[in-house]
Amino acid sequence: MSLEKIKGEALKLAPKARAELARDLLASLEDLSEAEIEQLWVEEAMRRDEEIDAGRVELRTADEVLREARGRLK
Repeated sequence: MSLEKIKGEALKLAPKARAELARDLLASLEDLSEAEIEQLWVEEAMRRDEEIDAGRVELRTADEVLREARGRLK
């Protein structure tokens, strides 16, 4: 089963079930070594860089993001 299929099915779960699944998935990461965690971050950075290069994401400045976040907190 592909990752996208698994995500799609997981998002159909009730909120409580999704929270439980998220908790279990996060707990499973605690078993990773430092080298494995570092590799996962490298892969994530490469994926994000590819999305930027392909124009699939909208880039925003830190000022924009912070302004929006502060507006939501009011």
